[in-house]
Amino acid sequence: MTAVGIDVGKASLDVAIDGAPGVARFANTAAGIGKLITRLKAVVEARVVVEATGGYEDAVLDACCDAGLWVARINPRQARDFARATGELAKTDEIDARLLCLLSRLFAGRLRRYEAAALWQRDLRGWLRRRGQVVTTLQAQKQQAAMAPATIGKLMARTVAALRHELAAIDREMKELLEEHLTPALRSSKGMGPIFQATSLALLPEFGTLTRQQIAKLVGVAPMNRDSGQTRGKRRIRGGRAPVRVALYMATLSAVRWDPAMKAHYQQLRERGKVAKVALVACMRKLLTIVNARRRDELMAGASMAA
Repeated sequence: MTAVGIDVGKASLDVAIDGAPGVARFANTAAGIGKLITRLKAVVEARVVVEATGGYEDAVLDACCDAGLWVARINPRQARDFARATGELAKTDEIDARLLCLLSRLFAGRLRRYEAAALWQRDLRGWLRRRGQVVTTLQAQKQQAAMAPATIGKLMARTVAALRHELAAIDREMKELLEEHLTPALRSSKGMGPIFQATSLALLPEFGTLTRQQIAKLVGVAPMNRDSGQTRGKRRIRGGRAPVRVALYMATLSAVRWDPAMKAHYQQLRERGKVAKVALVACMRKLLTIVNARRRDELMAGASMAA
């Protein structure tokens, strides 16, 4: 196994390969990524680690998977904590690449391999990201228009209308993808609207392949122990995939209101003295577990039919 660390930037990719002198730099473009893949294919059993960088890493991740290379994506907080643990307080692209390479060598057995999404999932992910951008901009424009003078307000009204038109077009594209790829598991409970369905399909392809504990930790709704000696600290959720957690939160709000089973579970938790937020997080975890189990059953049934 040969450890490889890639520090991803908007314009460049800094690559450190265990045993190789220096840090190589490639452009973060289709041509540059192609050259990088050619270089990595010459490495014996490459174990590539990439730090999540707000989407700039997506292209190199997909390219590595398409080329059959082993690659893992880690949280930036995890990479920074590892750097501090080594005593390295400075931060440059070259240092980050070398530290990711070291992390890959030391923790190869604990890292989870990144599984590339299907092409339709990549498209859905792009539409979902653009929808979030449009919604955020639309809200800001509407708030600013309410305080703007009349002459400026007319111009802002045109912008708002254009954003609403784009939002409707995005929703149509997402609806077509959902109608083609949505499974009964993601329609099996009240509260699972199109945004939750799209987010789950695009950003949580692990649905049905993990245990309930693993999926809860991946999304960030698993309570983490804070115990030391005789001290028993309060458990809190942390980490996970924030966009999925937000979509799950909104779906759960609807479910505890309209789904009888989820509503009863929420009320039971409240009667036991749980505060509203804790009870709601527990319902989020329960809803996630239910969908994960139903998706697992679908995958097992599909595998049986294929066999």
